[in-house]
Amino acid sequence: MQIEIDNGSGFCFGVTTAIRKAEEELAAGTRLYCLGDIVHNGMECERLRRMGLVTINHDEMSRLHGVKVLLRAHGEPPETYEMARRNNIEIIDATCPVVLQLQRRIKQKYDSNPDAQIVIFGKPGHAEVLGLVGQTNGRAIVVADLDGVKSLDFTRDIFLYSQTTKSLDEFHRIIDYIQQHIAPEATFKSFDTICRQVANRMPNISSFARRHDLILFVCGRKSSNGRVLFNECKSVNPNSHLIEGPDEIDPSWLKGVDTVGICGATSTPKWLMEECLERIKS
Repeated sequence: MQIEIDNGSGFCFGVTTAIRKAEEELAAGTRLYCLGDIVHNGMECERLRRMGLVTINHDEMSRLHGVKVLLRAHGEPPETYEMARRNNIEIIDATCPVVLQLQRRIKQKYDSNPDAQIVIFGKPGHAEVLGLVGQTNGRAIVVADLDGVKSLDFTRDIFLYSQTTKSLDEFHRIIDYIQQHIAPEATFKSFDTICRQVANRMPNISSFARRHDLILFVCGRKSSNGRVLFNECKSVNPNSHLIEGPDEIDPSWLKGVDTVGICGATSTPKWLMEECLERIKS
């Protein structure tokens, strides 16, 4: 049996940077807190927990004083930075540069035109989306899919942005729909803010999935980009399975299979994919 790990899978730049910063602080003996899971992968979070990383939520952060808190790649709204200032908390800011630039763009647009509809194509409640909505004092409209777009007011100006890890094809479908329905007196502008590290993985992972009899897509079930990439695998290779780790591999999947492809999300560590490979070998 041939087993191949996809070279294009694994941590993106933003996640790599966040984990490196956490490891550096922990290696220096720092008591380090992380606001939310540092990455949407339970096994990687557990590895860092064993190193000393303490994951907290916003309520827990509000009760801390004089400590170090790492902000993960997803980014945070302005209120989090204000809370840190009040509580004398030192921020280790690992916000992905792509997300940071998007936050700034949305804030600039809101400040210059607060009455317009600033629309974010994204997953409601997702950490990145909460940070983006925070740039507009909570006034941005989040749409999860094309159905959500239909509730917009097409007689008012619309400025459309996207969560960085969403599907490029779906984003373009939303653009087409708004262009068809926007009133003549209203302005519509769209801004392609999807991270190319994610978008460029789509054709690559599609090609990878076609090459194998069985695909094991390794990622945490909370991962937004993981769901997008897995769906792409599934669309070209129905014999694709999403697993969080080697313990979820069903031996029956391997019957009659000559080639296995192992791939993952931007939140999937290479070491975890390698463990899945070793489990199949054993």
